[in-house]
Amino acid sequence: MADTTVVEARDGAVPIAGRTPWQITRSRLVRDKVTMVALGAAIFFILLAAFAPLMTQFGWLDPYSSNTDLVGGLGSLPIGPFGGVSAQHWMGVEPGTGRDIFSRVVSGLTVSLTVATLAVLVSVVLGVIIGIISGTAGGKVDWLFSRVIDFVLSFPQTLMLIALSTIVIDLLQGALNTDRTIPSMIFMILVMGFFGWPYFARIIRGQVLSLKEREFVEAARSLGAGRRRIYFTELLPHLWAPILVYTTLIMPQNIATEAALGFLGVGIQAPTPSFGSILNDSVHYATSDPAYFIFPGITLFLVVLSFNLLGDGLRDALDPKADRQ
Repeated sequence: MADTTVVEARDGAVPIAGRTPWQITRSRLVRDKVTMVALGAAIFFILLAAFAPLMTQFGWLDPYSSNTDLVGGLGSLPIGPFGGVSAQHWMGVEPGTGRDIFSRVVSGLTVSLTVATLAVLVSVVLGVIIGIISGTAGGKVDWLFSRVIDFVLSFPQTLMLIALSTIVIDLLQGALNTDRTIPSMIFMILVMGFFGWPYFARIIRGQVLSLKEREFVEAARSLGAGRRRIYFTELLPHLWAPILVYTTLIMPQNIATEAALGFLGVGIQAPTPSFGSILNDSVHYATSDPAYFIFPGITLFLVVLSFNLLGDGLRDALDPKADRQ
């Protein structure tokens, strides 16, 4: 079935082709060149992060092997211009170890996007479910969930992440009987996801308050539809736009939070590569080997910027009050 609806012409008039909401949104996105560039950059970073473990397995990336022959001199700085940049090492090598910076940045991108994506998924699931229930039920249920949201938002996320990191990670490490990488990732996913759901819940609740009195919801109630059907069959399909927009807006925030925690020493620890641990080590060589700080810093900046611009563009394209010309 075609998406375009053609209205029959009368008295020889030119037929009018109607457009679906998706076609309107797509046309706005295509006209917005900045958003399209951001979309392409975001897809590129996601694919690069997704295939990084496979490239490491095939030996195309090597984030752990030391190359001591590539460093030397005072402070074991890289040999060669701009931090040892060459055809084999596109971003140079680490001072002291000689590890390939490009491989570590790409592998760190995998860790950062994995943590950020799963944290967003936790926030979306909790926020959407609580927002739909709160907005639909109203009364005491709505009041209770609203107070819970206010209670969660009253805690500073970064402070809680720092304060709880050692205790929770040690418990997870003992339970999983593994190194600290996986427990650290699980800890950040759960905490960032937990502190992120109230924002989704507030947005979804506001949307549901305006949707629950619509004719299609009243018709479903009159036909005896249960709460689950109203929540997930009648209301949820009309909420994909705000969910999509806010997901792309909170993703860069989670990426930056993971990098900040790693920089402070409470996130992913070396030798596992992550943006935070790489930047934490590179600041010690900011003057003697600026390339070690510049390349990972620019990569992190471009990742966050692409998701921010994509979120802004989607918000404008999905706004029904936006200019449709």
